[in-house]
Amino acid sequence: MMLAYLLARAGVDVLVLEKHADFLRDFRGDTIHPSTLELMHELGLLEEFLQRPHDEVRQLNGWIGESRLRLADFTHLPTHCKFIAFMPQWDFLNFLAEQARRYPSFSLLMNTEATDLLVEDGLVTGVRAKSAQGQLEIRAGLTIAADGRHSVIRQKAALEIINLGAPMDVLWMRISRAESDPSITLGRIDAGKFLVMLNRRAYWQCAFVIPKGGYDELRARGLPAFRAQLAELAPFLRDRVEELADWDQIKLLTVVVDRLKRWWRPGLLCIGDAAHAMSPVGGVGINLAIQDAVAAANILAEPLRTRAARDPELAAVQKRREFPTRATQRMQIAIQNNVIKRVLGSTRVKAPWILKLVDRWPLLQRIPARLIGMGFRPEHVKTPAAAPSPHA
Repeated sequence: MMLAYLLARAGVDVLVLEKHADFLRDFRGDTIHPSTLELMHELGLLEEFLQRPHDEVRQLNGWIGESRLRLADFTHLPTHCKFIAFMPQWDFLNFLAEQARRYPSFSLLMNTEATDLLVEDGLVTGVRAKSAQGQLEIRAGLTIAADGRHSVIRQKAALEIINLGAPMDVLWMRISRAESDPSITLGRIDAGKFLVMLNRRAYWQCAFVIPKGGYDELRARGLPAFRAQLAELAPFLRDRVEELADWDQIKLLTVVVDRLKRWWRPGLLCIGDAAHAMSPVGGVGINLAIQDAVAAANILAEPLRTRAARDPELAAVQKRREFPTRATQRMQIAIQNNVIKRVLGSTRVKAPWILKLVDRWPLLQRIPARLIGMGFRPEHVKTPAAAPSPHA
């Protein structure tokens, strides 16, 4: 959606396919980091964007055993917004769609799912799709695969995947929030257990981390045992864990960390999770995808105004974004293997000395804030702005 907006804004004809009737899906990435908020500022959209309901987090805190630690402080970042904004992803997508509709070259088809590629002499010329009206063939000078970590288009393109592994999966659920609860978004770590809680005002969106493939064993122990684990990690929830009355209320996210060896083939480019599935560590996936979109627009907007994209231009997008992708995944894997894996396999846990040092010295809290909030090689909007439609 971000790439489509930027290309339409630059005067390129674009069509977005969304397989659902709306964007309303729970438990999706919704941490909008300072790097993304800075892009909103560059586009002149920040003030309007921040009028949408959201929560702002300026520090990241965590409970490790008996210790409460401050792990990151975003208030010193060289950006206009020195916080992470928590906004449901459907609100973010709706906002981008509204902005894109101001340009006559933008189109969006809901209830339309891309199912296969159209290929002629090795060149991708578009997609086959199914909709409420039946089967479609849509031809394009460039097809962008942005359909997530289980990308159908990536699969049909037969692009080679490098699987980097992940030691955990995540269970997502919601539990109502009381006025007396802590207001901050935080993580809670204890022996063999790891819970992340996102403040949604009316409720907590909770992520319970489990060992890879451990869901069936957890479920076999029964729902009462699981509720007891949640109450042990977050005692203030003890009177509300009974809200989880059925396993259907708990959604399993199978964590995958991978990337394509090559993100493109003639006529096709993969970005976001379709090019590189990220770990949930740091909540950086959505922001890395948006950085991909900005880089792709910067490189492709001008040529796409007059012709189809060429292979060197598609390769240039990967070249621009591969280093930040690799560096971010390397950081995530280090945290997965050295922190999360150890926690899930431990019988007792205490805060590592390095995290205690970060908590004690506020200057050190700026380092994780920079890595999480801005990432490696943040992008800046360089595409031109066409005149919006007078009827938008």
